[in-house]
Amino acid sequence: MSHRNDPAVIRRLLTTPGRWAVVGLSANRDRVAYGVARYVQEAGMDIVPVHPRAETVHGAEGYARLADVPGPIDVVDVFVSSDKAGAVVDEAIAVGAQAVWLQLGVVDEAAAARAREAGLDVVMDTCPVIEAPQLPVG
Repeated sequence: MSHRNDPAVIRRLLTTPGRWAVVGLSANRDRVAYGVARYVQEAGMDIVPVHPRAETVHGAEGYARLADVPGPIDVVDVFVSSDKAGAVVDEAIAVGAQAVWLQLGVVDEAAAARAREAGLDVVMDTCPVIEAPQLPVG
């Protein structure tokens, strides 16, 4: 079964203030994650950079691994290649995240199924910057 994004889940994730762990986010301004994390932050979300270098990005303290992030995580936003996404999804399940958002071009059907089975909301192969302007107003 291939994953289909639920517009209601996308709307809820993008309109409910939450804590987004952005996996793959570094201080490299040339990376897509940098701009998307800023967009999500400006939309009212708390961001937590997760990257092996554990850099502070957009004023938010970074951590090397999801397991190092203190406190609850609402959404794990995945900016790694599809072949690495499954491990990140498994970590998201292990830390008790509420949702995983695999970015545009990041597809792992098996990982999406594992996340759904664990009770997480799943969005895959799209981006908040693409989805937010399409949300109905009001």
